[in-house]
Amino acid sequence: MSRAETVSRGELYYDDPVTGLPVLFLWPHSGCNARCRMCDIWTDRDRREVDVADVDRWAQEWADFGVRFVILTGGEALMHSRLWEICAALHRRGITITLLSTGITLARHAAEVVRWFNGITVSLDGPGEVHDSIRRVPRAHIFLERGIAATRAIDPEFRIFSRCAVHRHNYLLLRETVRYAKSIGLNRVSFLATDVGSEAFNRPGGWPADRQAGLLVPADGLDALAEEVELLIAEHAADFATGFINESPEALRARIVGYYRASYGAGDLPPVSCNAPWGSALVEPDGTVRPCFFQPAYGNLHEAGSLAAVINSPSAVAFRRNLDLATDPICSRCVPRPVRPATAPASLSTCSPRSPTIRVPAHDHSVHPDQRSGAGAVRGPGLGRPERRRAWPA
Repeated sequence: MSRAETVSRGELYYDDPVTGLPVLFLWPHSGCNARCRMCDIWTDRDRREVDVADVDRWAQEWADFGVRFVILTGGEALMHSRLWEICAALHRRGITITLLSTGITLARHAAEVVRWFNGITVSLDGPGEVHDSIRRVPRAHIFLERGIAATRAIDPEFRIFSRCAVHRHNYLLLRETVRYAKSIGLNRVSFLATDVGSEAFNRPGGWPADRQAGLLVPADGLDALAEEVELLIAEHAADFATGFINESPEALRARIVGYYRASYGAGDLPPVSCNAPWGSALVEPDGTVRPCFFQPAYGNLHEAGSLAAVINSPSAVAFRRNLDLATDPICSRCVPRPVRPATAPASLSTCSPRSPTIRVPAHDHSVHPDQRSGAGAVRGPGLGRPERRRAWPA
């Protein structure tokens, strides 16, 4: 399908074959240093790492294919033994990097984090000891606080966002989570429902029903969840207005309360608006490429030879052309549910379970997204951190 034949659904673009992929999620290390209740990545003991030489070889092709942003995800990317060499290889190709992290070792790596990344998003599961209990890491919140402080000591303007997965163990603590996020110096907090039914997060075959039930907001707690959301909206109107709380009130009602009600058959799932398979991809430590965290793999970089070859393979193109977001059993239950403001231009809207929504206007590879609103990150020549007025993502 040519650019002129772009299919517009909800003002998002859906080009096939894909002619440019602005965002790439790179999963550099297979393990994790947390033991979260909602994830089994930490059970991986192989400790596989993407090879630095492979990234150095792939990076130019990625840039040529339109990749402008690489988001390091996991697991925990900071566990990679040669992560900064990967960052250098990407920076040499003019690619901006951001990090998704547990925040547990942020203090140890603060100087390099500030040097290489344009911003980070950390996991936040609730205030203090609640965060520790869900992470199942003693003093995890203390490590996170120290990491934020160490980063701020180097660059007070460095952007640190957070994302909170809402479930049985924290659904009555949304207001406390916002207050705690502000108290430790985070720039933003985002809330999403918790995925319990997919095979993502190292859950081949999916979780049995009892494990799923152990994370779902209980049926008899749905009204209390709705009340907590309404109290959050009423008491933190200023935080919604400033964007400290990433979602709109309407989004929280639909994507948290509505999602969990639908899980018990009390209403329909919120509608999905997403074009992640057309504008982003996930590369796993062994080179496997997926359209997102949840859908089956397209193929493997080692076998196909290039990202473009994987993304535009006959099977990948067929997958996208046959994908109906409303009826696909994975997409229709997706929890990140990115939403783009109605006033934005035709754009890419893509996300991971722990990242804020990323919006990149389609096929315009010349300008950083924040520059369109006068708050952009302008890269300087060569290596090192971008010259930054405000760190991306925003």
